Amino acid sequence: MKLNAIARSILVGLFWLPITNPVLGQDRVAPMAFQGRYLVSVSDADMLSSAYVDGLLGPREGRDVLSVIPLGGHVRDLQAYEVEASNSVAGPPVAVVVTPDGRYAIVVETWTQRPEGNETEQTFADLSHGNRLQVFDLITPTQPILVQDVAIAERPDSISINADGSLIAVTFHPAGAGSETPLALIPFSNGQIGEPIYPTVPNFSLAERIIHAEWHPSRDVLALANETTGEISFVEVTGMTLRAWGNVVQAEKAPYMVRFTPDGRYAIANALYWGADVEGRWTEAPRGSVVSLRLEAGTQADGSPRHALVSRAMTRVSPEGIAISPNGRYIVTTNLERSYLPYDDNRITWFSSLTLITLDPATGQLSRVADYPYDGILPEAAAFDASSQYVAVVNYDHFDDRIQGGSIDFWRIAADPLNPQPILVQTRYSVSVTRGAHSMVLVP
Repeated sequence: MKLNAIARSILVGLFWLPITNPVLGQDRVAPMAFQGRYLVSVSDADMLSSAYVDGLLGPREGRDVLSVIPLGGHVRDLQAYEVEASNSVAGPPVAVVVTPDGRYAIVVETWTQRPEGNETEQTFADLSHGNRLQVFDLITPTQPILVQDVAIAERPDSISINADGSLIAVTFHPAGAGSETPLALIPFSNGQIGEPIYPTVPNFSLAERIIHAEWHPSRDVLALANETTGEISFVEVTGMTLRAWGNVVQAEKAPYMVRFTPDGRYAIANALYWGADVEGRWTEAPRGSVVSLRLEAGTQADGSPRHALVSRAMTRVSPEGIAISPNGRYIVTTNLERSYLPYDDNRITWFSSLTLITLDPATGQLSRVADYPYDGILPEAAAFDASSQYVAVVNYDHFDDRIQGGSIDFWRIAADPLNPQPILVQTRYSVSVTRGAHSMVLVP
C-alpha cells in the first residue's frame, strides 16, 4: 500500500511538470511580412457610403484626413498617424500621390468638407466643389505636416506625378473646370507647387470626361482614361505642351483608372459599365472588366506608334480600384459590389470583393484566377507590397455600426504546395483609420 501511494505521488508530480516541447511553445503566425517604407491613404469623413444612393450624408465621424502607416515589424503592431486633409470619395481612387523619393504626399480636394450644422438633415447637395492642392511633408512619417495649400481649378478628379517628381498632372470633372479645361500640368520642386498650366489636350471634346491621367513610369507620356467614350489615349509631354502619341485605343464601357505595368510596356484599365443607359446608372451595373493595352505594338503609316488592345478579363461588380504587383505578374481589382447601398435597400450586397488576375509580362495576356467576397463596404483601392506577395485594401466602413472608422486590411497571395495556382487569402490583420478610406499608395 505504501509503495502504491508513492507511485501515485510520482505520477501526479510528473503530470504537473511544465511542458517544454519547443513546437507547442512557439509564437506561431502565418507568413505576413508586408514590405515597404509606409502606406499613405486618405479618408473622406463627410459621408456614409449610402449617400451615393439616397444623398443623406449621415453622422459625421471626424474630419477628412491623410493617414500614414509606417511599415516594419509585424503588421499586428502597425498603426496609422493622421493629419487633416480635405478630400472626397466622389471620384476615382487616385486622390493622393507620393513623390518618388517618398518625402511628400500631395492630395487633391474634389469636394470641400461638409459645413457645420444639423447632421440629420445634411445631404450631398450641401457639399461644394473643391479646388485645393495640399502638400504634406513625410520626413517624419509619424508626424505628417501640411507645408503648402494652394488653389487650383475647380473639382479636380485625379492626381499623378511623373517619374522624377518634377511635374504633377491633375484632371478635372466637366461639372467643374473640366467644362473649360480637363487637365493641368503643375511644376513641383523642393516641396513646393508651382504655377499650374492648363494645356490643350489633343483629340478631346469638352463634353467628355478625362477621369484619370497617369504618368508612364519612365517616359514623358501620359495615359488618359476617357470615361465618356470608353477610350484610352496617350499624349507626349514636351515642356508644358501635349501632343498625341500614337492612336486612341477603344477600351470598354466607363473606364475609371489606367495604370502602367512596372516595365512600362502595358497599360491596364478597368471598366465599370456605369452610365445613363445602365439601370440605376451604377447601382445595378453588371460585372466589370480589366483590359491590357500593349504600347508601341507596331508603327502606323505616318510613323507614329500603334498601340493595341491585347487581352480582357472579367471582374465582379464595379471594380473601381486597380493594383499591379511590382513584379508585374498580378493584378487585383477592388470591387464595390452593391455594398454601399442603404441597409433597407433590398439590392444591397452584404459583401464587397477582390478579383485576382494574372498577367503574362511577355504577352500582356490576362487570366482571371477568382473572385474573393468578404465582409466590407466600398473598397476603392488596393496596394501591393514591395515583395508582390501581400496586398493592402482600403475598407471604407463596416457593416457593424458599433465599429468606428474604416480600416486598411491585409491579404496575402498563397498557394497549395501541391497546386501552385495563386489564391488570395484575407488575413486577420488590419489597421484602423478614419472612416471613409478610399485612395492609397505604397511608398516602397
